[in-house]
Amino acid sequence: MQMNINKMSFGVVVMSVWMLSAGALTAAVVEPANTDEILCNPGMGICHYQYSSRIWAYGAQLEQGDTLEWMPGTTVLYMRLPWAYLEPQEGMYRWDLLESRAASWLKAGKKLAFRISCMDHTMISTPQWAIDAGIKGKKYPYKNKPGNAIVFEPVWDDPVLLEKYGNFLKAFAVRYDGNPDVAFVDLGSFGQYGEGHSMTLGSIRKKDPEEFNRLCRLHLDLLRKNLPNTYLVVSDDIGGGGWIKGKDGKRISDHPLFEYCRSIGIGLRDDSIMCQPEPYHWASDHFGRIFAKETPVVIETGHITKRLERGIWDPKKLRRCIEEYQASYISIHGFPDLYWETNKHVWHEFANRLGYRFELRKVEYPETVKISEPVTVRSSWVNVGVAPQYANASLTWKLLDDKGTVCWSVTDPNFGFRSLPPKLDGIEKSVTVDSRCTFGFSASIPNNGNDAILNWCVKNNRNDPGGAVDLLEPGVYTLAVSVGRKDGKPEIALPLKGGVDRVYPVGRIAVTKAGSSK
Repeated sequence: MQMNINKMSFGVVVMSVWMLSAGALTAAVVEPANTDEILCNPGMGICHYQYSSRIWAYGAQLEQGDTLEWMPGTTVLYMRLPWAYLEPQEGMYRWDLLESRAASWLKAGKKLAFRISCMDHTMISTPQWAIDAGIKGKKYPYKNKPGNAIVFEPVWDDPVLLEKYGNFLKAFAVRYDGNPDVAFVDLGSFGQYGEGHSMTLGSIRKKDPEEFNRLCRLHLDLLRKNLPNTYLVVSDDIGGGGWIKGKDGKRISDHPLFEYCRSIGIGLRDDSIMCQPEPYHWASDHFGRIFAKETPVVIETGHITKRLERGIWDPKKLRRCIEEYQASYISIHGFPDLYWETNKHVWHEFANRLGYRFELRKVEYPETVKISEPVTVRSSWVNVGVAPQYANASLTWKLLDDKGTVCWSVTDPNFGFRSLPPKLDGIEKSVTVDSRCTFGFSASIPNNGNDAILNWCVKNNRNDPGGAVDLLEPGVYTLAVSVGRKDGKPEIALPLKGGVDRVYPVGRIAVTKAGSSK
Protein backbone atom coordinates (compact mmCIF):
# COMPACT_ATOMS: atom_id res chain seq x y z
CA MET A 1 0.00 0.00 0.00
CA GLN A 2 1.50 3.32 -1.07
CA MET A 3 0.03 6.68 -0.14
CA ASN A 4 1.35 10.19 0.19
CA ILE A 5 0.58 10.98 3.81
CA ASN A 6 1.53 14.64 3.50
CA LYS A 7 -1.25 15.25 0.97
CA MET A 8 -3.98 13.54 2.96
CA SER A 9 -7.06 15.27 4.29
CA PHE A 10 -7.73 14.21 7.87
CA GLY A 11 -10.85 16.25 8.55
CA VAL A 12 -11.33 19.00 11.11
CA VAL A 13 -8.75 18.89 13.90
CA VAL A 14 -9.21 20.74 17.19
CA MET A 15 -6.59 20.70 19.92
CA SER A 16 -7.75 20.16 23.47
CA VAL A 17 -6.70 18.60 26.78
CA TRP A 18 -8.25 15.24 27.62
CA MET A 19 -7.60 12.87 30.50
CA LEU A 20 -6.12 9.70 28.98
CA SER A 21 -5.03 6.44 30.56
CA ALA A 22 -1.43 7.55 30.68
CA GLY A 23 -2.32 10.76 32.54
CA ALA A 24 -3.22 14.30 31.62
CA LEU A 25 -1.92 14.57 28.04
CA THR A 26 -2.53 16.93 25.19
CA ALA A 27 -4.94 15.18 22.85
CA ALA A 28 -5.87 15.59 19.24
CA VAL A 29 -9.59 15.77 18.56
CA VAL A 30 -10.57 14.97 14.99
CA GLU A 31 -14.04 15.28 13.50
CA PRO A 32 -13.77 13.64 10.05
CA ALA A 33 -15.85 14.89 7.15
CA ASN A 34 -17.94 11.94 5.94
CA THR A 35 -18.66 11.77 2.22
CA ASP A 36 -21.81 10.72 0.33
CA GLU A 37 -19.89 8.15 -1.74
CA ILE A 38 -21.84 4.96 -2.48
CA LEU A 39 -19.90 2.10 -0.89
CA CYS A 40 -19.57 -1.56 -1.83
CA ASN A 41 -19.40 -3.64 1.33
CA PRO A 42 -19.80 -7.32 2.23
CA GLY A 43 -23.18 -8.55 3.43
CA MET A 44 -25.16 -5.88 1.58
CA GLY A 45 -25.65 -4.13 -1.73
CA ILE A 46 -27.42 -4.10 -5.06
CA CYS A 47 -27.85 -7.46 -6.82
CA HIS A 48 -27.72 -7.69 -10.60
CA TYR A 49 -29.78 -10.37 -12.34
CA GLN A 50 -27.56 -12.29 -14.71
CA TYR A 51 -30.26 -14.85 -15.46
CA SER A 52 -33.92 -14.44 -14.53
CA SER A 53 -34.88 -18.07 -15.28
CA ARG A 54 -34.77 -16.85 -18.88
CA ILE A 55 -31.28 -17.69 -20.05
CA TRP A 56 -31.15 -14.51 -22.15
CA ALA A 57 -32.21 -12.01 -19.47
CA TYR A 58 -31.02 -9.80 -17.95
CA GLY A 59 -27.27 -9.89 -18.01
CA ALA A 60 -26.51 -12.19 -20.90
CA GLN A 61 -26.61 -9.23 -23.25
CA LEU A 62 -23.97 -7.31 -21.29
CA GLU A 63 -20.48 -7.21 -22.70
CA GLN A 64 -18.41 -9.99 -21.16
CA GLY A 65 -16.45 -8.57 -18.24
CA ASP A 66 -18.91 -5.75 -17.48
CA THR A 67 -19.31 -5.85 -13.70
CA LEU A 68 -21.51 -2.73 -13.56
CA GLU A 69 -18.95 -0.45 -11.98
CA TRP A 70 -21.01 2.31 -13.62
CA MET A 71 -23.97 1.34 -11.41
CA PRO A 72 -22.58 2.24 -7.95
CA GLY A 73 -23.23 -0.09 -5.04
CA THR A 74 -23.63 -3.24 -7.15
CA THR A 75 -22.01 -6.01 -5.14
CA VAL A 76 -23.72 -9.28 -6.13
CA LEU A 77 -24.19 -11.25 -9.35
CA TYR A 78 -27.51 -13.10 -8.99
CA MET A 79 -28.28 -16.16 -11.09
CA ARG A 80 -31.73 -17.78 -11.10
CA LEU A 81 -31.82 -20.80 -13.39
CA PRO A 82 -33.97 -23.89 -13.95
CA TRP A 83 -32.63 -27.17 -12.63
CA ALA A 84 -33.00 -28.61 -16.16
CA TYR A 85 -30.29 -26.28 -17.48
CA LEU A 86 -27.74 -27.18 -14.82
CA GLU A 87 -28.26 -30.96 -14.82
CA PRO A 88 -29.40 -31.86 -18.35
CA GLN A 89 -28.39 -35.47 -17.74
CA GLU A 90 -28.28 -37.16 -14.37
CA GLY A 91 -24.93 -36.49 -12.76
CA MET A 92 -23.74 -34.25 -15.60
CA TYR A 93 -23.56 -30.65 -14.39
CA ARG A 94 -23.24 -27.44 -16.36
CA TRP A 95 -21.47 -25.31 -13.75
CA ASP A 96 -19.94 -23.42 -16.66
CA LEU A 97 -23.27 -21.58 -17.05
CA LEU A 98 -22.59 -20.06 -13.64
CA GLU A 99 -18.85 -19.77 -13.50
CA SER A 100 -18.19 -18.32 -16.96
CA ARG A 101 -20.16 -15.21 -16.03
CA ALA A 102 -19.01 -15.21 -12.42
CA ALA A 103 -15.29 -15.00 -13.19
CA SER A 104 -15.15 -11.25 -13.89
CA TRP A 105 -17.31 -10.45 -10.88
CA LEU A 106 -15.16 -12.46 -8.52
CA LYS A 107 -12.04 -10.78 -9.91
CA ALA A 108 -13.69 -7.42 -9.14
CA GLY A 109 -14.23 -8.51 -5.52
CA LYS A 110 -17.99 -9.04 -5.82
CA LYS A 111 -20.16 -11.93 -4.58
CA LEU A 112 -22.53 -14.48 -6.09
CA ALA A 113 -26.09 -15.56 -5.27
CA PHE A 114 -28.18 -18.38 -6.68
CA ARG A 115 -31.65 -19.86 -7.01
CA ILE A 116 -32.19 -23.17 -8.82
CA SER A 117 -35.87 -23.76 -9.56
CA CYS A 118 -37.93 -26.88 -10.18
CA MET A 119 -40.86 -24.99 -11.70
CA ASP A 120 -41.14 -21.84 -13.80
CA HIS A 121 -43.83 -20.38 -16.06
CA THR A 122 -42.08 -20.32 -19.43
CA MET A 123 -40.71 -23.87 -19.60
CA ILE A 124 -40.47 -27.25 -17.90
CA SER A 125 -37.76 -26.71 -15.30
CA THR A 126 -37.51 -30.20 -13.84
CA PRO A 127 -35.15 -32.22 -16.07
CA GLN A 128 -36.91 -34.71 -18.34
CA TRP A 129 -34.60 -37.49 -17.15
CA ALA A 130 -35.82 -36.85 -13.57
CA ILE A 131 -39.46 -36.97 -14.69
CA ASP A 132 -38.72 -40.22 -16.52
CA ALA A 133 -37.13 -41.56 -13.33
CA GLY A 134 -40.54 -41.44 -11.71
CA ILE A 135 -41.21 -37.95 -10.33
CA LYS A 136 -44.98 -37.72 -10.08
CA GLY A 137 -46.69 -34.56 -11.24
CA LYS A 138 -48.65 -33.08 -14.10
CA LYS A 139 -48.10 -30.96 -17.15
CA TYR A 140 -50.49 -28.16 -18.00
CA PRO A 141 -50.52 -24.74 -19.68
CA TYR A 142 -49.37 -22.02 -17.33
CA LYS A 143 -52.38 -20.86 -15.30
CA ASN A 144 -54.31 -23.57 -17.16
CA LYS A 145 -54.87 -21.20 -20.08
CA PRO A 146 -54.66 -22.60 -23.63
CA GLY A 147 -51.79 -21.14 -25.57
CA ASN A 148 -49.60 -20.58 -22.53
CA ALA A 149 -46.30 -22.39 -22.13
CA ILE A 150 -46.54 -25.95 -20.84
CA VAL A 151 -45.20 -26.31 -17.31
CA PHE A 152 -44.59 -29.33 -15.12
CA GLU A 153 -45.68 -29.21 -11.49
CA PRO A 154 -44.25 -32.06 -9.42
CA VAL A 155 -45.94 -33.61 -6.44
CA TRP A 156 -44.07 -31.62 -3.85
CA ASP A 157 -43.39 -34.45 -1.43
CA ASP A 158 -42.65 -37.03 -4.10
CA PRO A 159 -39.70 -39.11 -2.83
CA VAL A 160 -38.05 -39.26 -6.25
CA LEU A 161 -38.17 -35.45 -6.51
CA LEU A 162 -36.61 -35.07 -3.07
CA GLU A 163 -33.95 -37.67 -3.86
CA LYS A 164 -32.96 -36.36 -7.29
CA TYR A 165 -33.05 -32.67 -6.40
CA GLY A 166 -31.25 -33.55 -3.16
CA ASN A 167 -28.48 -35.18 -5.19
CA PHE A 168 -28.21 -32.02 -7.27
CA LEU A 169 -27.88 -29.95 -4.09
CA LYS A 170 -25.12 -32.25 -2.83
CA ALA A 171 -23.14 -31.64 -6.01
CA PHE A 172 -23.89 -27.90 -5.83
CA ALA A 173 -22.70 -27.86 -2.21
CA VAL A 174 -19.31 -29.33 -3.11
CA ARG A 175 -18.61 -26.14 -5.06
CA TYR A 176 -20.52 -23.52 -3.17
CA ASP A 177 -21.39 -24.46 0.43
CA GLY A 178 -19.31 -22.30 2.75
CA ASN A 179 -17.74 -20.59 -0.25
CA PRO A 180 -16.75 -17.05 0.87
CA ASP A 181 -17.68 -15.75 -2.59
CA VAL A 182 -21.36 -16.68 -2.09
CA ALA A 183 -23.59 -14.03 -0.52
CA PHE A 184 -26.74 -16.17 -0.30
CA VAL A 185 -28.75 -18.98 -1.88
CA ASP A 186 -32.53 -18.93 -2.27
CA LEU A 187 -34.97 -21.76 -1.80
CA GLY A 188 -35.82 -22.74 -5.39
CA SER A 189 -37.48 -26.13 -5.21
CA PHE A 190 -40.90 -25.33 -3.75
CA GLY A 191 -43.50 -23.76 -6.04
CA GLN A 192 -42.98 -21.58 -9.09
CA TYR A 193 -39.50 -20.02 -8.93
CA GLY A 194 -39.29 -21.42 -5.38
CA GLU A 195 -41.83 -18.86 -4.17
CA GLY A 196 -44.26 -21.40 -2.69
CA HIS A 197 -47.15 -20.74 -5.08
CA SER A 198 -48.62 -22.76 -7.94
CA MET A 199 -52.03 -23.90 -9.07
CA THR A 200 -51.90 -26.93 -6.79
CA LEU A 201 -50.22 -25.26 -3.82
CA GLY A 202 -52.77 -22.46 -3.79
CA SER A 203 -55.53 -25.00 -3.35
CA ILE A 204 -53.63 -26.89 -0.65
CA ARG A 205 -52.90 -23.71 1.30
CA LYS A 206 -56.58 -22.76 1.25
CA LYS A 207 -57.95 -26.18 2.22
CA ASP A 208 -55.23 -27.43 4.57
CA PRO A 209 -52.67 -24.85 5.77
CA GLU A 210 -50.91 -27.42 7.94
CA GLU A 211 -50.32 -29.66 4.94
CA PHE A 212 -48.92 -26.70 3.01
CA ASN A 213 -46.56 -25.96 5.90
CA ARG A 214 -45.46 -29.60 6.04
CA LEU A 215 -44.61 -29.63 2.34
CA CYS A 216 -42.68 -26.40 2.61
CA ARG A 217 -40.67 -27.62 5.59
CA LEU A 218 -39.56 -30.65 3.57
CA HIS A 219 -37.90 -28.33 1.06
CA LEU A 220 -36.52 -25.95 3.67
CA ASP A 221 -34.92 -28.91 5.45
CA LEU A 222 -33.55 -30.30 2.19
CA LEU A 223 -31.84 -27.01 1.39
CA ARG A 224 -30.49 -26.47 4.89
CA LYS A 225 -29.24 -30.06 5.17
CA ASN A 226 -27.19 -29.78 1.99
CA LEU A 227 -25.98 -26.20 2.50
CA PRO A 228 -25.30 -26.04 6.26
CA ASN A 229 -22.61 -23.34 5.92
CA THR A 230 -24.37 -20.96 3.54
CA TYR A 231 -26.71 -18.06 4.19
CA LEU A 232 -30.11 -19.11 2.86
CA VAL A 233 -33.21 -17.03 2.17
CA VAL A 234 -36.80 -17.83 1.29
CA SER A 235 -39.60 -15.89 -0.41
CA ASP A 236 -42.16 -14.17 1.78
CA ASP A 237 -44.78 -15.88 -0.40
CA ILE A 238 -44.45 -19.09 1.60
CA GLY A 239 -46.17 -17.16 4.38
CA GLY A 240 -48.83 -15.67 2.13
CA GLY A 241 -46.82 -12.75 0.79
CA GLY A 242 -47.93 -10.45 3.60
CA TRP A 243 -51.53 -10.36 2.44
CA ILE A 244 -52.91 -13.00 4.81
CA LYS A 245 -55.11 -11.51 7.50
CA GLY A 246 -56.18 -12.82 10.86
CA LYS A 247 -59.69 -13.03 12.23
CA ASP A 248 -59.45 -9.38 13.30
CA GLY A 249 -58.97 -8.34 9.66
CA LYS A 250 -55.39 -7.17 10.24
CA ARG A 251 -52.24 -8.58 8.69
CA ILE A 252 -50.90 -11.50 10.67
CA SER A 253 -47.93 -10.49 12.79
CA ASP A 254 -45.90 -13.65 12.07
CA HIS A 255 -46.23 -17.06 10.45
CA PRO A 256 -45.30 -20.60 11.61
CA LEU A 257 -43.11 -21.11 8.53
CA PHE A 258 -41.24 -17.89 9.23
CA GLU A 259 -40.73 -18.92 12.82
CA TYR A 260 -39.35 -22.22 11.55
CA CYS A 261 -37.05 -20.46 9.08
CA ARG A 262 -35.59 -18.30 11.81
CA SER A 263 -35.04 -21.37 13.99
CA ILE A 264 -32.78 -22.92 11.32
CA GLY A 265 -31.10 -19.70 10.26
CA ILE A 266 -32.95 -19.01 7.01
CA GLY A 267 -33.61 -15.37 6.16
CA LEU A 268 -36.33 -13.53 4.24
CA ARG A 269 -36.62 -12.09 0.74
CA ASP A 270 -39.59 -10.37 -0.86
CA ASP A 271 -39.80 -10.84 -4.62
CA SER A 272 -42.74 -8.54 -5.17
CA ILE A 273 -41.68 -4.99 -4.38
CA MET A 274 -43.56 -2.35 -6.38
CA CYS A 275 -45.46 -4.91 -8.44
CA GLN A 276 -48.78 -3.22 -7.76
CA PRO A 277 -49.89 0.43 -7.53
CA GLU A 278 -50.27 2.19 -4.20
CA PRO A 279 -51.25 1.24 -1.56
CA TYR A 280 -50.05 -2.24 -2.54
CA HIS A 281 -46.43 -1.50 -3.44
CA TRP A 282 -45.38 -4.09 -0.83
CA ALA A 283 -46.94 -6.09 1.95
CA SER A 284 -44.32 -7.95 4.02
CA ASP A 285 -42.33 -5.13 5.59
CA HIS A 286 -43.53 -6.19 9.05
CA PHE A 287 -42.02 -9.63 8.45
CA GLY A 288 -38.87 -7.97 7.15
CA ARG A 289 -38.30 -6.10 10.39
CA ILE A 290 -38.65 -9.32 12.39
CA PHE A 291 -36.05 -11.13 10.28
CA ALA A 292 -33.77 -8.08 10.14
CA LYS A 293 -33.09 -8.39 13.85
CA GLU A 294 -30.89 -11.42 13.13
CA THR A 295 -30.31 -11.90 9.38
CA PRO A 296 -29.94 -9.79 6.22
CA VAL A 297 -33.20 -9.13 4.36
CA VAL A 298 -33.35 -9.24 0.55
CA ILE A 299 -35.94 -7.30 -1.43
CA GLU A 300 -36.53 -7.59 -5.14
CA THR A 301 -38.40 -5.22 -7.39
CA GLY A 302 -40.87 -6.52 -9.93
CA HIS A 303 -39.78 -6.59 -13.58
CA ILE A 304 -39.27 -2.90 -14.30
CA THR A 305 -40.35 -3.28 -17.93
CA LYS A 306 -43.82 -4.41 -16.86
CA ARG A 307 -44.06 -1.71 -14.17
CA LEU A 308 -43.14 1.02 -16.64
CA GLU A 309 -45.71 -0.27 -19.12
CA ARG A 310 -48.39 -0.08 -16.45
CA GLY A 311 -47.23 3.33 -15.26
CA ILE A 312 -46.82 2.26 -11.64
CA TRP A 313 -43.04 2.60 -11.23
CA ASP A 314 -42.15 5.21 -8.62
CA PRO A 315 -38.37 5.50 -7.98
CA LYS A 316 -38.92 7.65 -4.91
CA LYS A 317 -40.50 4.67 -3.16
CA LEU A 318 -37.26 2.68 -3.24
CA ARG A 319 -35.78 4.42 -0.21
CA ARG A 320 -38.99 4.06 1.78
CA CYS A 321 -39.20 0.38 0.93
CA ILE A 322 -35.60 -0.23 2.00
CA GLU A 323 -36.27 1.49 5.32
CA GLU A 324 -39.52 -0.34 6.02
CA TYR A 325 -37.94 -3.75 5.38
CA GLN A 326 -34.56 -2.83 6.91
CA ALA A 327 -33.15 -4.39 3.77
CA SER A 328 -29.50 -5.30 3.29
CA TYR A 329 -29.83 -6.30 -0.37
CA ILE A 330 -32.01 -5.04 -3.21
CA SER A 331 -32.26 -7.23 -6.30
CA ILE A 332 -32.99 -5.26 -9.44
CA HIS A 333 -35.24 -7.12 -11.84
CA GLY A 334 -34.51 -5.61 -15.21
CA PHE A 335 -31.98 -4.71 -17.87
CA PRO A 336 -29.24 -2.75 -16.07
CA ASP A 337 -29.09 0.17 -18.51
CA LEU A 338 -32.88 0.65 -18.35
CA TYR A 339 -32.86 0.37 -14.56
CA TRP A 340 -30.05 2.90 -14.26
CA GLU A 341 -31.61 5.43 -16.63
CA THR A 342 -34.95 5.18 -14.83
CA ASN A 343 -33.61 5.49 -11.29
CA LYS A 344 -30.21 7.22 -11.37
CA HIS A 345 -31.64 10.49 -10.02
CA VAL A 346 -32.52 8.75 -6.73
CA TRP A 347 -29.63 6.27 -6.67
CA HIS A 348 -27.61 7.95 -3.91
CA GLU A 349 -30.73 8.43 -1.86
CA PHE A 350 -31.58 4.76 -1.57
CA ALA A 351 -28.14 3.16 -2.02
CA ASN A 352 -26.70 5.02 0.98
CA ARG A 353 -29.48 3.73 3.22
CA LEU A 354 -29.29 0.11 2.10
CA GLY A 355 -27.73 -2.23 4.65
CA TYR A 356 -25.23 -0.66 7.05
CA ARG A 357 -23.11 2.47 6.65
CA PHE A 358 -20.64 3.43 9.37
CA GLU A 359 -19.76 7.07 9.90
CA LEU A 360 -16.83 7.99 12.11
CA ARG A 361 -17.91 11.20 13.79
CA LYS A 362 -15.09 11.90 16.24
CA VAL A 363 -11.67 10.58 17.30
CA GLU A 364 -9.71 11.61 20.39
CA TYR A 365 -6.16 10.34 20.91
CA PRO A 366 -2.92 11.49 22.57
CA GLU A 367 -0.61 13.53 20.39
CA THR A 368 2.38 11.67 21.81
CA VAL A 369 2.66 8.05 22.91
CA LYS A 370 5.51 5.98 24.30
CA ILE A 371 6.44 2.61 22.90
CA SER A 372 4.86 -0.21 24.98
CA GLU A 373 2.83 2.22 27.11
CA PRO A 374 -0.97 1.67 26.94
CA VAL A 375 -3.11 4.62 25.84
CA THR A 376 -6.75 5.07 24.90
CA VAL A 377 -8.09 6.00 21.48
CA ARG A 378 -11.67 7.17 21.83
CA SER A 379 -13.93 7.13 18.79
CA SER A 380 -17.61 7.86 18.15
CA TRP A 381 -19.53 5.97 15.48
CA VAL A 382 -22.99 6.02 13.91
CA ASN A 383 -24.63 3.46 11.64
CA VAL A 384 -26.71 5.56 9.22
CA GLY A 385 -27.90 2.49 7.29
CA VAL A 386 -31.16 0.66 7.93
CA ALA A 387 -29.71 -2.68 9.02
CA PRO A 388 -27.10 -4.03 11.43
CA GLN A 389 -23.73 -5.31 10.29
CA TYR A 390 -24.43 -8.95 11.07
CA ALA A 391 -20.84 -10.23 10.72
CA ASN A 392 -19.75 -8.08 13.71
CA ALA A 393 -16.67 -6.50 12.16
CA SER A 394 -13.79 -5.36 14.37
CA LEU A 395 -12.17 -1.95 14.86
CA THR A 396 -8.43 -1.59 14.17
CA TRP A 397 -6.08 1.34 14.70
CA LYS A 398 -2.92 1.45 12.60
CA LEU A 399 0.26 3.52 12.48
CA LEU A 400 1.46 4.35 8.96
CA ASP A 401 4.79 5.79 7.92
CA ASP A 402 5.09 8.53 5.29
CA LYS A 403 5.02 5.91 2.52
CA GLY A 404 1.73 4.55 3.78
CA THR A 405 3.27 1.33 5.09
CA VAL A 406 1.50 -0.18 8.11
CA CYS A 407 4.11 -0.15 10.88
CA TRP A 408 1.83 -1.17 13.77
CA SER A 409 -1.69 -2.49 14.08
CA VAL A 410 -3.94 -2.87 17.14
CA THR A 411 -7.43 -4.42 16.99
CA ASP A 412 -9.92 -3.71 19.76
CA PRO A 413 -10.92 -7.12 21.19
CA ASN A 414 -13.95 -5.80 23.05
CA PHE A 415 -15.95 -3.94 20.40
CA GLY A 416 -17.86 -5.28 17.42
CA PHE A 417 -19.81 -3.22 14.87
CA ARG A 418 -22.85 -5.49 15.22
CA SER A 419 -23.64 -3.42 18.31
CA LEU A 420 -24.14 -0.23 16.28
CA PRO A 421 -27.92 0.26 15.96
CA PRO A 422 -29.21 1.27 12.51
CA LYS A 423 -30.80 4.63 11.86
CA LEU A 424 -34.57 4.13 11.78
CA ASP A 425 -37.46 6.57 11.73
CA GLY A 426 -34.96 9.43 11.51
CA ILE A 427 -33.28 8.51 14.80
CA GLU A 428 -29.56 7.77 14.89
CA LYS A 429 -27.66 6.55 17.93
CA SER A 430 -23.99 7.33 18.43
CA VAL A 431 -21.75 4.78 20.15
CA THR A 432 -18.48 5.80 21.79
CA VAL A 433 -15.66 3.25 21.88
CA ASP A 434 -12.62 3.44 24.12
CA SER A 435 -9.94 1.29 22.50
CA ARG A 436 -7.01 0.35 24.71
CA CYS A 437 -3.96 0.47 22.45
CA THR A 438 -0.30 -0.27 22.96
CA PHE A 439 1.86 0.86 20.05
CA GLY A 440 5.19 -0.88 19.58
CA PHE A 441 7.01 -3.32 21.83
CA SER A 442 10.18 -2.75 23.81
CA ALA A 443 12.17 -5.48 25.56
CA SER A 444 15.65 -6.09 26.89
CA ILE A 445 17.72 -8.70 25.11
CA PRO A 446 18.37 -11.75 27.30
CA ASN A 447 22.04 -12.70 27.06
CA ASN A 448 23.44 -15.49 29.21
CA GLY A 449 26.33 -16.14 26.85
CA ASN A 450 24.71 -19.22 25.29
CA ASP A 451 22.82 -17.54 22.42
CA ALA A 452 24.94 -18.58 19.44
CA ILE A 453 23.17 -16.24 17.02
CA LEU A 454 23.59 -13.25 19.33
CA ASN A 455 27.25 -14.14 19.90
CA TRP A 456 27.79 -14.31 16.13
CA CYS A 457 26.19 -10.86 15.68
CA VAL A 458 28.43 -9.34 18.37
CA LYS A 459 31.54 -11.05 17.07
CA ASN A 460 30.98 -9.96 13.47
CA ASN A 461 29.62 -6.52 14.37
CA ARG A 462 26.54 -7.22 12.29
CA ASN A 463 22.84 -7.07 13.25
CA ASP A 464 23.86 -6.55 16.87
CA PRO A 465 20.61 -5.54 18.70
CA GLY A 466 22.46 -4.19 21.72
CA GLY A 467 20.89 -4.51 25.14
CA ALA A 468 17.28 -3.75 24.15
CA VAL A 469 15.09 -3.59 21.09
CA ASP A 470 12.12 -1.46 20.04
CA LEU A 471 9.91 -3.13 17.41
CA LEU A 472 8.60 0.30 16.37
CA GLU A 473 10.98 3.09 15.48
CA PRO A 474 10.37 6.38 17.30
CA GLY A 475 9.02 9.06 14.99
CA VAL A 476 5.88 10.76 13.73
CA TYR A 477 3.25 8.50 12.16
CA THR A 478 -0.22 8.76 10.73
CA LEU A 479 -2.91 7.26 12.92
CA ALA A 480 -5.33 5.40 10.64
CA VAL A 481 -8.49 3.40 11.13
CA SER A 482 -9.89 0.30 9.47
CA VAL A 483 -12.91 -1.94 10.01
CA GLY A 484 -12.82 -5.63 9.21
CA ARG A 485 -11.55 -8.94 10.51
CA LYS A 486 -10.36 -9.69 14.02
CA ASP A 487 -6.84 -10.11 12.67
CA GLY A 488 -6.87 -6.50 11.48
CA LYS A 489 -7.42 -7.12 7.78
CA PRO A 490 -9.59 -4.26 6.42
CA GLU A 491 -12.88 -5.36 4.82
CA ILE A 492 -15.38 -2.52 5.30
CA ALA A 493 -15.32 0.65 3.21
CA LEU A 494 -15.97 3.87 5.13
CA PRO A 495 -17.24 7.19 3.73
CA LEU A 496 -13.95 8.93 4.53
CA LYS A 497 -11.47 10.73 2.30
CA GLY A 498 -7.90 9.64 1.70
CA GLY A 499 -8.33 5.91 2.23
CA VAL A 500 -6.24 3.31 0.44
CA ASP A 501 -7.17 -0.38 0.59
CA ARG A 502 -9.89 0.49 3.12
CA VAL A 503 -7.41 2.04 5.57
CA TYR A 504 -8.26 5.67 6.37
CA PRO A 505 -5.96 8.34 7.83
CA VAL A 506 -7.20 10.21 10.90
CA GLY A 507 -4.30 12.39 12.07
CA ARG A 508 -0.65 12.57 13.12
CA ILE A 509 0.80 10.99 16.25
CA ALA A 510 4.33 11.08 17.71
CA VAL A 511 5.91 7.90 19.06
CA THR A 512 8.78 8.19 21.53
CA LYS A 513 11.10 5.59 23.06
CA ALA A 514 9.92 3.69 26.10
CA GLY A 515 10.82 5.56 29.26
CA SER A 516 11.36 8.82 27.37
CA SER A 517 10.20 11.98 29.12
CA LYS A 518 9.23 13.56 25.79
